[in-house]
Amino acid sequence: MTQILHIDSSILQKSSVTRLLSSETVRQLREKFPGAVTRYRDVVQDEIPHLTGEIAAGFRALPVSVNSDDVATQHRLSDHLVEEFLASDVIVIGAPMYNFSVSSQLKSWLDRLAQAGKTFRYTDKGPLGLSGGRTVVIASARGGFYNSEPFSSMDFQERYLLAYFRFLGITDVHFIRAEGASKGEEVRDHEIKNALKSVNDLITKISVN
Repeated sequence: MTQILHIDSSILQKSSVTRLLSSETVRQLREKFPGAVTRYRDVVQDEIPHLTGEIAAGFRALPVSVNSDDVATQHRLSDHLVEEFLASDVIVIGAPMYNFSVSSQLKSWLDRLAQAGKTFRYTDKGPLGLSGGRTVVIASARGGFYNSEPFSSMDFQERYLLAYFRFLGITDVHFIRAEGASKGEEVRDHEIKNALKSVNDLITKISVN
């Protein structure tokens, strides 16, 4: 049975472009894969605490003592987030650009997933991703235009996400993109319309084992 993990990370609600795009992507995935199980996580409404030394010690070898029930709860959350991620065939992420990068809420989720021995491992030739075989679809929105010069060098959002998932061993990464969201209603609506059109084209290419 196909497992879909849907992540939203926009601080906006009804006016969010990425929430719109990620929702439509999941809707079409469910049409293509009837009976798919979808898990939804809103990392803004259900915020994941940022890493501390004590929290990171739950999955990293750090010289930190843990004597708190609250920290133990966070360790269990870290384990759960990784299990949820690894149980998924397709991961759909609503990821707006904030100040040239991803939202801090999304970064907190990503920080919990990078666990040596689970999603990647160290070898004598460098890190090796263990999470391959999955498809990641990123619904991306940016206020300006960063897919070409002169601002492409300032894109630490999509480039970061692509590098991150490749580090985990996932090479099947796709972007549904709407740019110019802050350039006026006409530009915004045009970009959203084009992005929605691209969803169908992408869904036809996605397959799961």
